[in-house]
Amino acid sequence: MIIDVKELYEKLEEKMNTEVSLQGWVRNHRKQKEFGFIDFNDGTFFKNVQIVYDNKLENFEEISKIHIGSAIEVTGMIVASPAQGQDFELQMKSYKLLGDCPEDYPIQPKRHTREFLREQAHLRPRTNLFGAVFRVRSVAAMAIHEYFQKNNYVYVHTPLLTTTDCEGENQMFKITTLDLNNLPKEDGKVDITKDLFRRQTYITGTGQLHGEAYAMSYKKIYTFGPTFRTENSNTKTHANEFWMIEPEIAFCDLDDLMNIEEDMLKSVVKYVLEKCQTEINFLDQFVEKGLKEKLTKLVNSKFTRITHHDVVDILLKSPNKWEFTPSYEDDIAKEHEKYITEYFNGPVFIYDWPKDIKAWYMKENTDGKTVAAVDLEVPGSGELMGGSQREENLDKIISRAKQMNVDQETVEWYINLRKFGGCYHSGFGMGFERLIMYLTGIENIRDVIPFPRTPGNCDF
Repeated sequence: MIIDVKELYEKLEEKMNTEVSLQGWVRNHRKQKEFGFIDFNDGTFFKNVQIVYDNKLENFEEISKIHIGSAIEVTGMIVASPAQGQDFELQMKSYKLLGDCPEDYPIQPKRHTREFLREQAHLRPRTNLFGAVFRVRSVAAMAIHEYFQKNNYVYVHTPLLTTTDCEGENQMFKITTLDLNNLPKEDGKVDITKDLFRRQTYITGTGQLHGEAYAMSYKKIYTFGPTFRTENSNTKTHANEFWMIEPEIAFCDLDDLMNIEEDMLKSVVKYVLEKCQTEINFLDQFVEKGLKEKLTKLVNSKFTRITHHDVVDILLKSPNKWEFTPSYEDDIAKEHEKYITEYFNGPVFIYDWPKDIKAWYMKENTDGKTVAAVDLEVPGSGELMGGSQREENLDKIISRAKQMNVDQETVEWYINLRKFGGCYHSGFGMGFERLIMYLTGIENIRDVIPFPRTPGNCDF
């Protein structure tokens, strides 16, 4: 019977000295005169299985020619291994070649640079590094769903296509069915009424606004899906397509929101530490020394809460010479984020931000200068989450939209939620790839997305 490698590891005692069949790929093949060793992996578990064969097999010469990267089915006995650091091995009795692989296969058993592997995005999950990273990604996604489901949130699929200018049209991809080489014109301008939706349409930059509509019915909802931004940025932390987790909670103020953010993050990190022990140990050894300690510390820590104004006070009083001078009216820079998490020796919620640098839908505080917004800064990664209490007052949100030159026609339905049983409510967004970078120690967002989309790069 064919079994998964993961099942073999989990039921090793039961499978010892029995015959099993496995299907998977050759990671390495070390051939000698009278015997050989194949490092075998089927993708269900991080660790390989060592397959041993010798010249007593009648097709020994044929087996010795199996190429690295080939897909095979192998049958043999599971026996104790004499090799140090290895509990068992499979002694081959027979094999089938299911898919051959040429000798110029790019993923050879040697260390490849991450830059090279980005050019082999369709093959890189076969390496140890990316095998670990993308399994952590899978488990983290499950952890997020489990957290929200057990806390009575409804999972909402918000639209990817929208006419709502939620992030500012200069940040959103515009879509069309019009022939770009033969655009219909009226008075010298493109006649958008000839398009499929008969108006300007975008690929969404957030599910937040639609999520708020459902929060006004279900009390607690979350979205988890792809979002898109046109930002022409080539930094290690930006991509044009990425995934976002965006909960929205009715009858929730800013303090409640910070409680939820802290509880959710700790729950997800703890889940990954428990379910991905092998992968985390590997990443701790080869990617970020101290990764496991960092994650464990977060789970057991109490997050600091401090206003933006007080953070700037600390930054201005510090002995550091800043590249960007801290300001009470501006955002804080990466160097400031790093300093403040080191100053408090742990994660920090920074709240009550200057209203002029934040979005139009955030609730204005009584001082008239700040809004009830919050960013979570974590050691080593900087900002991980951003959220706010939303403005529930109809007149105030209309006034704020006008001040910020928001096209009210595109968000009229959203604003009108305040008319129909609106209430105070809050929500936050967390970039999923930022979370995976934090969980794995990987520094470049291109290495935590299976097929990254960045400026100049939409390959595969």
